[in-house]
Amino acid sequence: MQNSRLYYRLLRLDTYFFNFLRISIFIVMAWIGGLKAFQYEADGIVSFVANSPLMSFFYKNAGNKALNDDQKLVSEYTLYKNPEGKVVKKNIDWHTENGTYGFSYGLGAMILIIGVLVLSGIWFPKIGAIGGALTFLMSLVTLSFLVTTPEVYVPNLGGDYPTPQYGFPYLSGAGRLVLKDIIMMAAGLVLFSDSVKKVVKPAVN
Repeated sequence: MQNSRLYYRLLRLDTYFFNFLRISIFIVMAWIGGLKAFQYEADGIVSFVANSPLMSFFYKNAGNKALNDDQKLVSEYTLYKNPEGKVVKKNIDWHTENGTYGFSYGLGAMILIIGVLVLSGIWFPKIGAIGGALTFLMSLVTLSFLVTTPEVYVPNLGGDYPTPQYGFPYLSGAGRLVLKDIIMMAAGLVLFSDSVKKVVKPAVN
């Protein structure tokens, strides 16, 4: 009997748990979306966008190839990477011409809007359902980078000894970041379902 009362009290917290999930997603979306307005973050997503068949057309130079210092033919964007915390003018100029920053501003705005839609689900279930569905779809696109982006796996760069682990399934830092979106995908579905139930329930009654 005592356990039943405890379970009942926990069930009554159900709404608060879902709303905390909405707030959590909003914080992530607002923070990450807002950072897309800054140069270092825009530079950081180039490898994902340039290799994605769903997004590469937003860049002018996505399919371009060029010779690197070792005279190997590589994707041109790899020659113009700005390490986080370092600013190189010729790289900035290349990214400006490429459309890197314009795309990043638009993407950031879209991510922020999705976050607001998810948060609105606390008060407006129909809007929350849209936010949950869009969160799922956005995460699905992000997870597709595990297939399209070479940089998500450890490269074989050699060194004093042969690289012991490289390629699939050895995720790089970028790959580990992408994989976490499977949690966001699941959260989007859960919130979509919860919002739909709130919309349907009054109609049933």
